[in-house]
Amino acid sequence: MSTAPATDQHAVPCWTVGDATVHRIDEVALPAATGAWLLPGATRDLVAGQPWLRPHFADDEGALRIDSHSFAVTVGGTRILVDTGIGNGKERANPAWHDLHTDFLQRLTAAGFPPDSVDLVILTHLHADHVGWNTRQENGEWVPTFPNARYLTSRTEREFWAGYDMEEARRQMFRDSVHPVEEAGLFDLVDVPAEGVEAVPGLRLVPTPGHTPGHIAVELTSRGRTALITGDCVHHPVQLAHPSVGACVDIDPERSQASRRDLLASLAGTDTLVLGTHFAPPTAGRVVAHADGYRLLPAPAASAPLR
Repeated sequence: MSTAPATDQHAVPCWTVGDATVHRIDEVALPAATGAWLLPGATRDLVAGQPWLRPHFADDEGALRIDSHSFAVTVGGTRILVDTGIGNGKERANPAWHDLHTDFLQRLTAAGFPPDSVDLVILTHLHADHVGWNTRQENGEWVPTFPNARYLTSRTEREFWAGYDMEEARRQMFRDSVHPVEEAGLFDLVDVPAEGVEAVPGLRLVPTPGHTPGHIAVELTSRGRTALITGDCVHHPVQLAHPSVGACVDIDPERSQASRRDLLASLAGTDTLVLGTHFAPPTAGRVVAHADGYRLLPAPAASAPLR
């Protein structure tokens, strides 16, 4: 059981994008062994060849730093949460995710987003570490954590898993974190074409398939400024330097790599603020060309006042 937050419990890290403020809602810093398991191609020698990764994104021994967090933002009056982390009290096969007891909801509330106030939950994909806080337990039942919100994901994503021969651990995740939202009538599926689709004015869903077939990134635009939330198209900044490094859980590794290369090429040299869904603090930055690939120029967060 883990209770360790990703950062100091009194901070609400945030970034300004035009008129919008994106808050990082920390859940938990994942164990050091996570990186070697998740990104087996990111060997210690490979990581050592990118000194800019230290000290924020890797330690001196080359172990990757990886976090679980969500992003909360208000766009045109719509209060939005992007991905919902691992969740509390969930039965999970991964020991690092099993039966957590974190203060995620208190952090979300401190950022000014109490659960009843959230209007829209966007799920980049349906993996256990992105849907966990979809629900919380009340009187022994899993119920939607955000009862006034619509939960949204790609139609391709949901239909893929509907036809997939799931192992028991994944079936358990759907039972406790997806089905209760569907049964409450809160789940919406969206067709996401190649050019993307606007979910609400100022917020666009961008198809980045491969990690899962319907994986999406989330682009925010306000007053001429742009930010992009990666989801798991990019798990760690080492993949900027080496886009060929894929995750062991990619459904389609070749397509995942192609999506990552296309996305990074579109971001490189622009002013788009990139917010990594699993990037350790400082979490955000801008993509620039570096050697034969790219690197992240960090954009440290400010601290929003507690509500």
